[in-house]
Amino acid sequence: MKISSRGRYALRFMIDLAQHETGEAVTLKEVSTRQEISVKYLEQIVTLLNRGGLIRSVRGNQGGYLLTRPAKAYTVGDILRVVEGDLFPVACMENEPNQCPRVGVCKTIRFWDGLYKAVNDYVDSVTLADLADEDLQDGSWAYSI
Repeated sequence: MKISSRGRYALRFMIDLAQHETGEAVTLKEVSTRQEISVKYLEQIVTLLNRGGLIRSVRGNQGGYLLTRPAKAYTVGDILRVVEGDLFPVACMENEPNQCPRVGVCKTIRFWDGLYKAVNDYVDSVTLADLADEDLQDGSWAYSI
């Protein structure tokens, strides 16, 4: 599984909103400048985040974007799934039940299932607030198996 630049930039965008939350909307231009991501690319990302209910847009002079809930109520998994889709490590796991003709004899399916669960447990254990909190840069929320 590889997280695309869209997923990485979506996280950076959401962290930026969390760090600059004052009750007033944050503009794409402000985020673009701080995060060094083009406004054009951010427009594509905010469309997905807005459609996914993670942010809301405010129109007009004081327009921009706001989080729809407190930063601690978002997990990294929530954000990545909106922009990346499910985080399956292999294509054969994308359907339930598994449609692979070898599922009954596959020696690796349990491994892939375990990897899927480990990845999801980890991304669901880290909140947006964890990432936005500069005091936690020491890795105190790091995951171990």
